[in-house]
Amino acid sequence: MRNVTDRGVAVSRVRVVTVPHSDYHRWLLSITSSNVEAGEDIRYLPRHLVDAEDIPADDAWLFDAERVAFNLIDENAAPAGAAITTDSWIVERYEKARQRLWAAAIPFGEYAASVHVQQ
Repeated sequence: MRNVTDRGVAVSRVRVVTVPHSDYHRWLLSITSSNVEAGEDIRYLPRHLVDAEDIPADDAWLFDAERVAFNLIDENAAPAGAAITTDSWIVERYEKARQRLWAAAIPFGEYAASVHVQQ
């Protein structure tokens, strides 16, 4: 991450999480500070604080407002690779969702100290 942010690339993400956290999200919380220290802006948003219709159903990454990459899973919920699209309708949909979620999300440092993590 440091190599990317040192080149001047802004990297940010919103993690929409269920509270109480799963083992996986507790683990992510335990390692997130290293990404934040490397310059990534990571914010958290408890799922119960946002309208479900504002949350895209897919696990996806928005790149440069030009591409959306999807994490794929198989019928057993196991990782099955990735898919990338530059379809402008899909990209716009994910950009609008990111903007809505970002506005409501809590910066990592604040979130890590919040009641949501203590639950």
